[in-house]
Amino acid sequence: MFLERDISEYLKNFSEFFPIIALLAPRQSGKTTLVQHFFKNYHYINLENLDVQQAALLDPRGFLEKLLDYSGVIIDEFQHAPELLSYLQVLVDREKRPGFFILTGSQNFLMNQAISQSLAGRVGILTLLPLSIKEITDAGLQARLSEEAVFKGSYPRIFESGKLSPEYVYPSYVQTYIERDVRTMSQVTDLGLFKKFLGLCAARVGQLLNISALATEAGISVPTVNAWLSILQASYIIFLLQPYHKNFNKRLIKSSKLYFYDTGVACSLLGLDNVQQLEKHYLRGALFENFIIADIYKQFYNKAKPATLYFWRDSHGHEVDCIVEQGNIFLSIEIKSGMTFDRRFIEGLIYWQEVSGQTKSVLVYGGNENFSLHNVDIKSWKNFKI
Repeated sequence: MFLERDISEYLKNFSEFFPIIALLAPRQSGKTTLVQHFFKNYHYINLENLDVQQAALLDPRGFLEKLLDYSGVIIDEFQHAPELLSYLQVLVDREKRPGFFILTGSQNFLMNQAISQSLAGRVGILTLLPLSIKEITDAGLQARLSEEAVFKGSYPRIFESGKLSPEYVYPSYVQTYIERDVRTMSQVTDLGLFKKFLGLCAARVGQLLNISALATEAGISVPTVNAWLSILQASYIIFLLQPYHKNFNKRLIKSSKLYFYDTGVACSLLGLDNVQQLEKHYLRGALFENFIIADIYKQFYNKAKPATLYFWRDSHGHEVDCIVEQGNIFLSIEIKSGMTFDRRFIEGLIYWQEVSGQTKSVLVYGGNENFSLHNVDIKSWKNFKI
């Protein structure tokens, strides 16, 4: 079963303009399936094949020159040979063939600023996250209740088969990720300790991140925590939401918040085996908040747009879960897992409007109705759109 992806339109547009397209995505998010479906006649290369990887690294120029005989080339898991990018610049400038090289990676191999600058105007960068709420709904696979959606997560593999259960898929995913990716990105010698660190990260979903406390609990140094967090961010496992910086004559919180790109992974790391356990879990609300904020990122990335998101909290406890910057407009979003609307849900948004002068506000909640109240749009999680 092939699931249609909203990013496909932009993949097509980019292929008509850029000679190189880089599709960055976490593992198992559907990137290989998508590009092979879309570019059916392209030659496919996977750099996880050690023989291919060796050939690419030993003679990068010769490796790339041989590929010019094809109508187009997909190079999968490109993070294993990012050195090729320097040679690609010269090649695409000479050949001038739009959409010829499709590069995919489960780590951000464009993090090197020098390489990114040298490819400016030559590479179109797209980010493919696991399925969005809209994509799941369009496929007729939406969960009935928000807890089911949060627990199930958004990885295509679960939806494509219809038979795979999250409690079996995600532990295997985490194990594979640890064994395959962490060792290639960092000198992690104690994988058991790293898995413990992952679990501690999951226990901090939606909370202010205290690096020192995390280091103490994990039994590692602060530099190691920062290095491991960087690994998780580069491989699209977690993201850090930064605090909104403008001071409305109030002292603001300066720590970031930690979230996972997929709540199914987070639930698995928390040891949750079924939806019933999630319903009673102390992080139920935080995981629902995570689910919605991750979906906001998906909505932006699926339109090939950068996502500029923050949260806002002052020292008196006033808070807004998510602030979306859109030019000079700031959309404030509060997220509540409750299925029944309560006026207290929007108190933070009303306060934000008073101190910021920004009046575009949305409450996303676990219920099914859509309406407006006190200059706030109340939206069901099922059809929330930016």
